[in-house]
Amino acid sequence: MKKILPLIMLVLLQTAALSQNRMRDYGIETGIFKPGANNAITDVPGVKVGHKTLVKGEDMRTGVTAIIPHDGNLFQKKTPAAIYVGNGFGKLAGYTQVKELGNIETPVILTNTMSVPAALDALITYTLKQEGNSGIGSVNGVVGETNDGGLNNIRARYVTPEHVLEAIDAAKDGKVEEGGVGAGTGTICFGFKGGIGTSSRVLPASLGGYTVGVLVQSNFGGVLEIAGVQVGRMLGKYDFKRDVDKDADGSCMIVVITDAPITSRNLERVAKRAMLGLAKTGGIASNGSGDYVIALSVAKENLIDEKSPFYNPLELHNSSMSSLFLATIEATEEALINSLFTAKTTKGYNGRVVDELPKEVVVKEIKRIKGIK
Repeated sequence: MKKILPLIMLVLLQTAALSQNRMRDYGIETGIFKPGANNAITDVPGVKVGHKTLVKGEDMRTGVTAIIPHDGNLFQKKTPAAIYVGNGFGKLAGYTQVKELGNIETPVILTNTMSVPAALDALITYTLKQEGNSGIGSVNGVVGETNDGGLNNIRARYVTPEHVLEAIDAAKDGKVEEGGVGAGTGTICFGFKGGIGTSSRVLPASLGGYTVGVLVQSNFGGVLEIAGVQVGRMLGKYDFKRDVDKDADGSCMIVVITDAPITSRNLERVAKRAMLGLAKTGGIASNGSGDYVIALSVAKENLIDEKSPFYNPLELHNSSMSSLFLATIEATEEALINSLFTAKTTKGYNGRVVDELPKEVVVKEIKRIKGIK
């Protein structure tokens, strides 16, 4: 029975994640652009997401989230990419090569702070095993993290390379599980249970019809705002409350993927705008917070094949970028709020309980202020 109970708990958590309502399900909408069919990063063609959720006893509340940019061999068909550092108190692996070369050659893995080495090990194994990669001797794995030590016994380093490979194998398109799953199993955001969140925006045909998808791992503080309403103040739970009781430090990983034909220079510009989406939720990128944005383009004509002597990508004019900027801001804001809306109250390490966002109270007040029926 002792062996069965953790399995039952895991199934219940995963089932809840699939059935939970998101911000729009409560009638609250933000932004002007429309989301894609799933309102998820997987609305970008070819993108897949997989989770490995680790829950056992009260010590283990952690996991892995894998983002697969396209169906091909990522090492042979690298994706143009850029990384923007909002605040650098973190352990993002693979940053310098992405900065130098402007591409990513592995899946993007999110996990906890102490599990970055295990994730890198797994990415090397995964890449070396891919057909056509028999001659390679260097792999630049990209791994992001946030510290889930508030609910997880992070020193135990429960995540193994095998767990990471399982998350990659589980990756699929369509709807994405959100809340306390995968890398978001043990995270805390604005003093409430955080987790994985995702959203997307599709530009109208007149602006190119491109899709921007965002996935976040929320684990940070500030003064929560939803749809422009200062929810944190309303609930009496926000950073510096004792001074003006809570610590603003934490971290946030943001992954932005688009099918717009842009290269690393403009992807860095896109990545910068994701931080504006974080700011719209009340996040402040505090001193002890590792806030990173990883931006990729999966436009087929821009994938990088180094067997060719030249790289001749398509690049949107700078004057066409503003709509992508706004789409990124909107999708990031909504992804972060979705991570809160879909997370459930969680009891974890040392008996700590982190409550979920009181959605019914919040939604009622937002609707009252904004005159929404």
